[in-house]
Amino acid sequence: MTGPLRVGVLGGGQLGRMLGLAGIPLGLRFRFLDPGGDGSPAAAVGEVVEGAWDDPAALERFGAGLDVVTWEFENVSAEVVRGLAERVPVHPSPEALEAAQDRWVEKQTFQRLGIPIAPSRPVSSREELDAAVAALGLPAVLKTRRFGYDGKGQALLREASDVEAAWARLGETPLVLEGFVTFRRELSLVVARSTTGETRAWPLTENVHRRGILRTSFVPAGIEGAGRAAALQEEAERHGRALLDALGYVGVLAVEFFETGDGLVANEMAPRVHNSGHWTQDGAFTSQFENHLRAILGLPLGPTGLRGSAGGGAGGGAGMVNFIGGIPERSAALGAEGPVVRALHLYDKSPRPGRKVGHLNLWGPDADAVRGALEELAGLADRTGEG
Repeated sequence: MTGPLRVGVLGGGQLGRMLGLAGIPLGLRFRFLDPGGDGSPAAAVGEVVEGAWDDPAALERFGAGLDVVTWEFENVSAEVVRGLAERVPVHPSPEALEAAQDRWVEKQTFQRLGIPIAPSRPVSSREELDAAVAALGLPAVLKTRRFGYDGKGQALLREASDVEAAWARLGETPLVLEGFVTFRRELSLVVARSTTGETRAWPLTENVHRRGILRTSFVPAGIEGAGRAAALQEEAERHGRALLDALGYVGVLAVEFFETGDGLVANEMAPRVHNSGHWTQDGAFTSQFENHLRAILGLPLGPTGLRGSAGGGAGGGAGMVNFIGGIPERSAALGAEGPVVRALHLYDKSPRPGRKVGHLNLWGPDADAVRGALEELAGLADRTGEG
């Protein structure tokens, strides 16, 4: 593979943009299929074909001459992906996409592989909702089975009076009720597997959400005790490998967990590069975006240790803060003395409430200093937008 390779990406948002930024130094060329509507952040790094996911003419223009296809947005019809796979290699597979698109199918996949989950029930009627609430108790979380992300399509049921309002808002679509999990922290594992079978995992990332949207990520996760941290990393990677194997997976996969007193409980998975892995752009030896591209092209995967630590071992730290709804003034976000390095990533998206418009990565040799700077920048994000 010495000449230019053409990578097709379903979706033209910021994840596609960051895939392009990672792939251009590798000599890759990019084409994006985007339904449009408010511009395509990925337009800065490649050709954009505007058209609906099921538009035959748009799909024909998109697929012509590509060497491989992937996606940055999983709410794409699996049938569209399956059709493209008849003409060009597509990674991850349509089967992996289908497993992650439906929360109930996803939970059944976790259970089949022995990955712990919260007690859950499928819900398709008000009677089934009442029965599920009676079985699982409150509090609980009611979620749409499909098309939910960043807090959309879900409702927290704290008491019986919340059930009617949640049903009125969400009840027209298939749902799943999840028992509430008491957890110490939210963690995510980002892992990559190549067409060759090579697998690499990044360190467990500690995440903080607000209103269902990721606010900050930090590595190393604040797990008490080196022994427990190592055990949870091993547990997470075991679950991740089980999913990779069962789904015949190629590319980057993210799995979100709750840390409980008994270990990890899986929340959900994302069959793509993931917001909680953005810190890897600057804080890891190889980013999730570059390794995703290496994986789908069958290239050797890069090391996934922290850049801020000697030899990728213990001691360093890295983090990310999302800018939601607004962008801080550039000099305020970037200007700081000391050992913590900052890198600003903006998406060329107009600010509006609830919208991710950029993020800032931090890394350095002192994890405590990085965590302190992360909290400072999270406060700046709060004052600028929605945190």
